[in-house]
Amino acid sequence: MVVVRLAKSGAKKNPYYFITVADSRKPRDGAFIERLGFFNPSAKGSEERMRFNVERLDHWISQGAQLSDKVKELAKDARLSPDELQAKLDAKKDKRAQKKEAIKAQKIADLEAQAKEAAEEVTEEAPAEEAAEEVIEEAPAEEAAPEEAAEEEAPAEEAPEEEAPAE
Repeated sequence: MVVVRLAKSGAKKNPYYFITVADSRKPRDGAFIERLGFFNPSAKGSEERMRFNVERLDHWISQGAQLSDKVKELAKDARLSPDELQAKLDAKKDKRAQKKEAIKAQKIADLEAQAKEAAEEVTEEAPAEEAAEEVIEEAPAEEAAPEEAAEEEAPAEEAPEEEAPAE
């Protein structure tokens, strides 16, 4: 079966594709019957993004050639006028930007919700902590007297030791 597909070329992280007519049994970048054009997805500025011989594509379709999904999409783009194509690309960029903004807004909302939940947990734990602190404050008050007495005795013992080295 004859297929119209993209043959990858170019450098690493800088793809460049040729639109080729080939036998389906051949490798993607292997032998081809005819080259119909090229597609440069990373074209910037005045670089040519795509060149496509639509008449030859129609000839191969009439002969029974099958198109890959991406080639179908590129064929539709090739049939558009330059202004329509630019409008389509701009709309695609805007849609991508809106999607990024929506994802960012969702992340912010999630973080705010987590912060609110954490604040609620702290306020729920606070009464329990206050009750525990009251119990702890009462207990040391009763035990404070013996500790104070022990502290008073200890400095008295230390005083003679200090005097002895002074002489």
